[in-house]
Amino acid sequence: MAALAATPGPANLFAVANGLQRGRAAALTAALGMNAATLVWFGAAALGLGALVSAAPQVFRAIAYAGGVYVAWLGVQALRAALRPVAEAESTGAFRLSSRGAFLDGFAVQIANPKIVLFFAAVLPPFMAPDRPAPPQLALFAAGTIGLDMLTMSAYGLGGAALSAHMRRPKFRRAFSFFTATLLLAAAALILVGV
Repeated sequence: MAALAATPGPANLFAVANGLQRGRAAALTAALGMNAATLVWFGAAALGLGALVSAAPQVFRAIAYAGGVYVAWLGVQALRAALRPVAEAESTGAFRLSSRGAFLDGFAVQIANPKIVLFFAAVLPPFMAPDRPAPPQLALFAAGTIGLDMLTMSAYGLGGAALSAHMRRPKFRRAFSFFTATLLLAAAALILVGV
């Protein structure tokens, strides 16, 4: 679980971009949103996610596609901000990830993350003891997963936030918008290719 949590994927790439854009508090809030989505996935696992994925795989592909398109849209918005002339960018402000807030953006990224679907469909089942009750096992896995994810997502986000003070400089802001666009479009590609 530690290796999966630390591996750069859509959630960790989003954490960096979010920390850069919004700062430390939002980086931590987004990590909470992503882990709230992970709790939804654990709830689904407790209700028989494996059987549901087998019965209706198109539903999960549709959710992942929608999430990938959403993250790609965020990347395009960042790219548009980067391509604005410096004077126009100063008057309109820097690219903003969303008006909904860091928590909901984080939730949307993680609920559509194919890495988490892979975790629940392929990684978690071999570690479940079929002769023991599932809820206590899932609770332990949830505590471990969310604890590790909070640490790594927060570290990625706070790393991005450490650079956010430079956002007042127009050239840095433009370079940041290109960087954010690259991160978000890479995350979208990972989501869409993973579907």
